[in-house]
Amino acid sequence: MEMKLRIKALSVCVAGALALPAFAQDPASCRDVRFADIGWTDITSTTALASTVFEGLGYQPTTTVASVPISFAGLKSRQIDVSLGYWWPVQEKALAPFVQAKSIDVLQPPNLSGAKATLAVPSYEYEAGLKTFQDIAKHRAELDGKIYGIEPGSSANAKIQKMIDSNQYGLGGFKLIESSEAGMLVTVQRATREKKWVVFLGWEPHPMNIEMSMNYLAGGDDVFGPNYGEARVYTLTATDFMSRCPNAGKLIGNLHFTTQLENQVMQGVMNKEKPSEVAKAWLKKNPQVLDSWLAGVKTYDGKDGLPAVKAYLGL
Repeated sequence: MEMKLRIKALSVCVAGALALPAFAQDPASCRDVRFADIGWTDITSTTALASTVFEGLGYQPTTTVASVPISFAGLKSRQIDVSLGYWWPVQEKALAPFVQAKSIDVLQPPNLSGAKATLAVPSYEYEAGLKTFQDIAKHRAELDGKIYGIEPGSSANAKIQKMIDSNQYGLGGFKLIESSEAGMLVTVQRATREKKWVVFLGWEPHPMNIEMSMNYLAGGDDVFGPNYGEARVYTLTATDFMSRCPNAGKLIGNLHFTTQLENQVMQGVMNKEKPSEVAKAWLKKNPQVLDSWLAGVKTYDGKDGLPAVKAYLGL
């Protein structure tokens, strides 16, 4: 009789457990995933993509637009959970004290590889022989002795001006034309339409890479760094985030982007479309990225993540 009672009691417990809703892998404090957006279009774009996926999983992501120093301070104080925007090597010196103090975690590997920033030309110039930094001076006349940069005070402009001042690559006497990013691109696009010669600061990810036929110049390692001024972008988290919110952290760790992906999403954002709508539309057209992003990831209430996000996107 005692054994039967125990079996009956066990059956009641199992039945009760099966009747309960699935529990979240993450505690309630993790449902609001707090992102920092440093205000750069590429980071606005990747943050919108990540937020859309989190919404599909039943989380409630929020985004705070903050400068790079303020975003670092927010991660340190744990008022921010995640930033997808640590650009290396541009921000390396600014982040170093936080890394040394172990007050911010840098996830490996980077969420974006293959970014670059160096001088570029329209493809018709490249095909005509302007392929390296050493070739620029040979075409001084066609270029009207001008190199087009971005806004005054930028580090890239400073590098260009230093080349000119030191006559590096024979560029002494060239003139740096400073302008806003938008102003520079309008000038380059006009020159391209008229097949005029122009050399300008180019970078990727950026929609210019899919809106214009362009090539980056080789040979500028001493100025912009190796591999065409290569940069990488890493994900930063508050020090307790990955252990405190393992399911959300799994998705954050899975997020990896490509320059082509970011070129495309940035194009919509720069055309003043709402980032969340651009992100959702891009994911609907490119759902294959979700397979790797959602590997091992559950919904907030513990169900399989991939079908939930696909359903949220209407796929």
